[in-house]
Amino acid sequence: MYEAAGTTKPETLKPFLGDGRKKDVVVPRRTGAKLCGTNYPLSIAFIVVNEFCERFSYYGMKAVLTLYFIYFLHWDEDLSTSIYHAFSGLCYFTPIFGALIADSWLGKFKTIIYLSIIYIIGHAVKSVGAIPTVGGQTTHAVLSMIGLFLIALGTGGIKPCVAAFGGDQFEERHGKERAKFFSIFYLAINAGSLLSTFVTPILRADVQCFGGDCFALAFGVPALLMVIALAVFIGGSTMYNRSPPQGNIIGKVCKCIGFAIKNRWRHRSSQHPKREHWLDWAREQYPKQLIKEIKMVTRVLFLFIPLPMFWALFDQQGSRWTLQATRMNADFGAFSIQPDHVQSLNPLLILIFIPIFDLVIYPMINLCVNFTPLKKITTGMILAASAFAVASVVEVHVNKTMLKVPDTHESLIQIINLADKDISVALQGKTNIFPNPIGAFEDPNEYGKINLHSEKEQFQFALRTTDMTSFCNQTLREKEAYSLLVYKASSWIQCQMIKDQTEKPAKGRVSVRFVNTLEKNVSDITIAEQNFGNITGTYGVSEYKTVTRAKHTAKFFMEGTRHQMDLGLLDFGAVYTVFITEDSINSVAKKTEDIPANSIHIAWQIPQYILISAGEVMFSVTGLEFSYSQAPASMKSVLQGGWLLTVAFGNLIVLIIAQASVLEQWAEFVLFAVLLVAVSAIFAIMGYFYIYVDPSEVEEEDENKKEGKEEEAKLEKENGLPGYESVILNEIKKSRL
Repeated sequence: MYEAAGTTKPETLKPFLGDGRKKDVVVPRRTGAKLCGTNYPLSIAFIVVNEFCERFSYYGMKAVLTLYFIYFLHWDEDLSTSIYHAFSGLCYFTPIFGALIADSWLGKFKTIIYLSIIYIIGHAVKSVGAIPTVGGQTTHAVLSMIGLFLIALGTGGIKPCVAAFGGDQFEERHGKERAKFFSIFYLAINAGSLLSTFVTPILRADVQCFGGDCFALAFGVPALLMVIALAVFIGGSTMYNRSPPQGNIIGKVCKCIGFAIKNRWRHRSSQHPKREHWLDWAREQYPKQLIKEIKMVTRVLFLFIPLPMFWALFDQQGSRWTLQATRMNADFGAFSIQPDHVQSLNPLLILIFIPIFDLVIYPMINLCVNFTPLKKITTGMILAASAFAVASVVEVHVNKTMLKVPDTHESLIQIINLADKDISVALQGKTNIFPNPIGAFEDPNEYGKINLHSEKEQFQFALRTTDMTSFCNQTLREKEAYSLLVYKASSWIQCQMIKDQTEKPAKGRVSVRFVNTLEKNVSDITIAEQNFGNITGTYGVSEYKTVTRAKHTAKFFMEGTRHQMDLGLLDFGAVYTVFITEDSINSVAKKTEDIPANSIHIAWQIPQYILISAGEVMFSVTGLEFSYSQAPASMKSVLQGGWLLTVAFGNLIVLIIAQASVLEQWAEFVLFAVLLVAVSAIFAIMGYFYIYVDPSEVEEEDENKKEGKEEEAKLEKENGLPGYESVILNEIKKSRL
């Protein structure tokens, strides 16, 4: 008789022999098929593929989530960032419930299957919520929140189970292979993440559906991958080693801790001798083995306290760093990328770094010092802090391409000289607002700031040339930016005020408007497939429209004749005003860059991604293996859930700071970097005093004690003496033989 394939410990059977006596017979359990003659069980192939597909599903959906909030649900950046991190945090709060279900009730195998079904339903609801024709804005938001909640419940619930389930497939004597498995497992995570963060932005931006970005498809493909993940996992069901649930272990742990605290408090003033550990006060009611295991778990959980700060920085790749990318130049000459594409750098670098660190860097460092897991984790935190220091420098330079939006009782104005001579402009009661003189059709590039006494105020502008002076009155409103068009009409200099756009266009696109300087009506103005309508009257102005970054040609009709103008390159993130003029033959476009194009190249984000990816390899891969190796068998999922809980609290930190901080973005990055350096110093001190344990040795010691007690009881029965006297008598008998 054999147990199921894939199990790891021998089983003691007591078959009846011919003479009626019983004899203990040790029958080895089957170890299951191996991968290519190695000590890796074949079952882990199904687990790794399942993890690849599940991570494709999760990160693919998450890659476009922030942009979905901003451009589909039309939420602002702060709310989008907050919801993004609230969702991420929920995904890592739910693992503790998944661990509880797995260890106490269903076991890891069934927990993974049932919660994967919930996961798929969440993806389906999320995809339906991204279809523009399904209800209105409220319906989309409600469906999205329901879908995200179910996804968080599914992905979070299976997180602590899959990694621990993979570790369960190995025999104890194959500890090295099991340690390597966690690196392979993390490679699968990042391979899925890499592919998904590359594919889903393409599905969003390059595939048009319902007249715009195809978020429904970008969410639908990850849903399909989750279906495949579940099918693959079920496909390997006959090969798995399934550890049975251990009962409500979390309940036992909580009750044991509660009893220890209560018992210690009850005897706080008595003369009872001190005990070595505060948990030893639970000995009156709970077995020593359970107390030992809880000591192991609480010591590791205590180490986890500083770790959320790392995740507070790490998860901003999908929010703050992606928004930073939308304000950068993504042109690589032969091709350009989407802002959300840059996230794929992280998993790509992880795939490169893991073998390099395992095969080269760690062995080299170990030649000089013992590079323990806790030292690796500390180093990873320092690297992540360095990444945010670099990100803050990049942010400072990115901000230089932004228009400083006017505050309360402030207004911005620029002068555009459309006359044929130099002009000086003065403002009633103000000095040194504008650079003078202003040449004919000079691109001003800089706005002058004007302080107002109320929400709106009227001003008189004095316009002077070498031979005349004229005046014009204009009303300015607070928090607005304006262009003052100065032009010659008949023999006088006149002006016209137009309101400007103050924010960069979304998704790295380009905003354009047209001003007709001709004494003819212009109709049906188009760029690519974007129609700007008609402009009637001299110095009429069209509305702003957004187009993609490219070299464009504008087409329009004037007096029944079709005209076209070369606009040149309309670059990432710029806001242009195009003036329709003409020379002796053709229509000619002159343009001003009201908000500068994104001049900082997106490649400048690469150093920060290199640093945080290297930090992730040292922090996260090591942390997964550490939390598994330091956990007793009955609590491996619980400690995996505790590890994942650090991610949840990290996102909670971002959520709080994003809502409460009044700092500029670069300063916020610096704040995060400084906090992580301080936390890593605290963690280094805590790690210095940590003593590593081997849970298998603790369990073996307990097993030996159990066998000793059984032997003692047997001798007591045979000799009719108390246990310890029977043992002594038995030793005397042996010595006489």
